[in-house]
Amino acid sequence: MPAERSTELSMQKNSKQYERLLSLVFKHIPLVLICVLVACKGNQNNNDKQEKTSPDTIQRVTEPSALSAGLLAGKKVYEDYCLTCHQSNGGGVPSLNPPLKGTEYVLGEKDRLIGIVLKGSNEGLEIDGETFDNAMPPHNFLSDDEVAQVLSYIRNSFGNEADTITVQEVKAVRAKVK
Repeated sequence: MPAERSTELSMQKNSKQYERLLSLVFKHIPLVLICVLVACKGNQNNNDKQEKTSPDTIQRVTEPSALSAGLLAGKKVYEDYCLTCHQSNGGGVPSLNPPLKGTEYVLGEKDRLIGIVLKGSNEGLEIDGETFDNAMPPHNFLSDDEVAQVLSYIRNSFGNEADTITVQEVKAVRAKVK
């Protein structure tokens, strides 16, 4: 009987310690949550400040509600096929993948740009004295609509402002490169 009594007292003691621990945890959860939320909000504000000063941060495009359906579709194609190499801010990867913002390749002759997308590129591109050597595979599997949409999106994102590309322009270039 004394062993049973000892076990019972031990269990009561452990139970009281467990209740005390739970009480402390639940008592401080709201405080911890508030600290986490404040910390996250603080980081958002710091990121907003950094976006304004750092060239490597994401260039925000016009809010989706203000984008046309074609540009929204182009953004989706960009996210699916272009973002990995050219990055979310269109800045590319130094010495590998060229930037898409403010370059003659993007803002210049439409046929050349369409051709790069359809045929790919195995030659280094020089932009502002820097050579970008990573090969770009052909994206000729994209429909004419998708090519027109993604290139129109790129030509009007990342600070770019240029004419959109039409499906007819893509069809004409595709007919030449076959």
